[in-house]
Amino acid sequence: MQYFVVMIDYGRRGREAIVDPEITRREVISRIASGEYKNISFIHEIAGCSVDDITAEILTEAALPKMALTGADLQANRFDHARDLRKADA
Repeated sequence: MQYFVVMIDYGRRGREAIVDPEITRREVISRIASGEYKNISFIHEIAGCSVDDITAEILTEAALPKMALTGADLQANRFDHARDLRKADA
């Protein structure tokens, strides 16, 4: 049996361990990415009789991907830069 323990720190109000054997790794990642899980102290994976700290792995996987600039954004950046140069010359 495999399950995950997500420890959330609420500061002065204490901590909460979320343990649900039906939640998968993908679901934990999804909840972190959506903002449902915040202020995470640690994430442990329990499999059989072993416990692994996978906090860094999960947080890395849950990080939102960087969006590349579109052509319109690049053009707007050029216009802004040109305007700034004109202001500096004045």
